Amino acid sequence: MLSRPKSYVSCTILCLSAALVFTLLTLRYANADIYRYVDENDIVHFTDAPTDKRFKVFLRDLKKDRQLRTKLKYAASVNPAEFEQLINTCSAKYGVNPCLVKAVIHAESGYNPNAVSSKGASGLMQLMPATARSLKVADRFNPKDNVEGGVKYLRFLLDTFRGDVSLAVAAYNAGLNKVAKYGGIPPYNETRTYVDRVLSYMKSYQESGT
Repeated sequence: MLSRPKSYVSCTILCLSAALVFTLLTLRYANADIYRYVDENDIVHFTDAPTDKRFKVFLRDLKKDRQLRTKLKYAASVNPAEFEQLINTCSAKYGVNPCLVKAVIHAESGYNPNAVSSKGASGLMQLMPATARSLKVADRFNPKDNVEGGVKYLRFLLDTFRGDVSLAVAAYNAGLNKVAKYGGIPPYNETRTYVDRVLSYMKSYQESGT
C-alpha cells in the first residue's frame, strides 16, 4: 500500500481544523457556549449542550457574556466561568439552586476568591471565621473549601426557613438570630438591599441560562 505524502496529511489536518473552527463559529453565532473534553482514548468532544460533568467551557458565547457582564457589573478581571463547575458540583451535592449560589457569590465577593471584608469575612462566599469553623472549612481562601462551606450553610438556612429564599438570604447576611428575632427580614437597610440585590442577580442568572 502506498503511503500518503506528508503534504497530503498536512492538508487533511488543515482542512479538518478549518471545518472544526467553522462548526464552532456556527454554534457560537447560534448563541451558545461551547464545551470540550478529551476522553480516555484521547478523542476530543465538543458540544453546546453538555450532558457529562467532564465537559469544560471551551468557548464562551461572547454576546451573552457581554450582556451578563453589563447587567451584573462584573469587574474586568473576573472570570465566573472559572468557578462554574465547582458551583454546579456543590449545588448538586446539597440540593441548592446554582443560580442562587452564583448570586450570593456575586453579591458577597464579586467572584474574587481573595476578598476580605472589614468585618473579617473572606473568600468567594465571604465566610466569617466562626461560621467557617462550624462548617469545618479548612481554608476560606481555597475556592473549593469556601464554596462547599457556603453552599452547605445555604442549605441549612433554606431548611431552617422551609425553603424561603428571601429569609435564607437575609440570614446569610444578618445572621440567623436576627431573622428569628424580627420574624422576617430585619429592618436594616444593608440587609434589605442585600436581599434585593441577591434576588435580582439570581433572576438574571436564571434568565441568561448560566
